[in-house]
Amino acid sequence: MQYRIVCFIFLMSSCISVAQEFNALDSEGKRHGKWKKKYEGTNQLRYEGTFDHGKEVGTFKFYKQDSGKNPTATKLFSKNSDTVRVKYFNSKGGVISEGSMKGKQRTGTWTYYHKNSSKVMMTEEYQSGNLHGAQLTYFENGQLTEKAVYVNGKKEGKRIIYAEGGTILKEYTYSNDLLHGSTKYYDAKGVLEIEGNYKKNRKDGVWKYYKNGKLSEEKTFPLQKRGS
Repeated sequence: MQYRIVCFIFLMSSCISVAQEFNALDSEGKRHGKWKKKYEGTNQLRYEGTFDHGKEVGTFKFYKQDSGKNPTATKLFSKNSDTVRVKYFNSKGGVISEGSMKGKQRTGTWTYYHKNSSKVMMTEEYQSGNLHGAQLTYFENGQLTEKAVYVNGKKEGKRIIYAEGGTILKEYTYSNDLLHGSTKYYDAKGVLEIEGNYKKNRKDGVWKYYKNGKLSEEKTFPLQKRGS
């Protein structure tokens, strides 16, 4: 009987010791050391990571309800920087996208991957949470499929769409996120089919249409109504 009591006390003290390894507070009431938090009323982890007197340090893992053992996202914190490295994962643990954040805003280069693949699908640049810089989209073979440029979250300048072999299919021009300027369409062999201009998202001026590389028709926009 005495042996059983001793074993019970030992097991209880062991459980208390393990519990104290997580979710501790420092003398000022700030989270300190390893922390784990579960979704209320469940045994599913919500997040786990380490605090240094209230500040996140190292890698934090985040889980969705019913997501299993694999995290759906990780955040890598540094003591000496307010920039956090973020990764998002699929249910099998493969990386969906990754980049950096300051607070809740994306910053710098973000990379996205093709489904269930380590091959890059798209890269884009952020500044203060807005798209700012080149946005590049790729086929699975690594060939560029689209290139656009953003300034403060709005398309600006040329946007080009490519065929899988590298031939240019479409060229657009943007100003302040609106189609504004020269536009060209090509066939699969790169032969010009249509060209014209936009003005604030509307076709403007003379548009030219080609067949087999030769001019076949011209239209002037905006189109005049009959009888006007």
